[in-house]
Amino acid sequence: MPRRPQASTCHALTRRSIDLRQLYRHAARMCEPGLRMVLSDNARTLDLLIADLQAQSRSGDRACLRGSWRGVVHRHLAGWLVHAASRRDQAWLRVLAHGESDLLHRFEHAIAIAPAAPALVLRRQLPRLRGIHLDMHSLAGTARY
Repeated sequence: MPRRPQASTCHALTRRSIDLRQLYRHAARMCEPGLRMVLSDNARTLDLLIADLQAQSRSGDRACLRGSWRGVVHRHLAGWLVHAASRRDQAWLRVLAHGESDLLHRFEHAIAIAPAAPALVLRRQLPRLRGIHLDMHSLAGTARY
């Protein structure tokens, strides 16, 4: 039996969220202590978002528990590129800001095309994502309002 489209969308968003959370954790290990706290807080915010998405998936489908192979590749590639940068913390902020913008855009797109009930579940996550968006883009100096 094929999965419902909204379940597939929820799984894709969960995987992307897990990938971004892992990128935040990786970056936090590489940054100075003050920035490490901010990145760790954002990773914890993504923990809550992921837990909510997984709980929604459990209502009928298997919950997505891991990120994607693309996320692993992206995390390693970003680490190598940032390592070569002269201002590593700033480079991490830009990588994370880009990843966060992509995730926010995907949530907004999924909400726009989803039926009412699944869209409501996704819409509840927007304040968390927008909070991370403002944090990261302010820190990276690339905020768009």
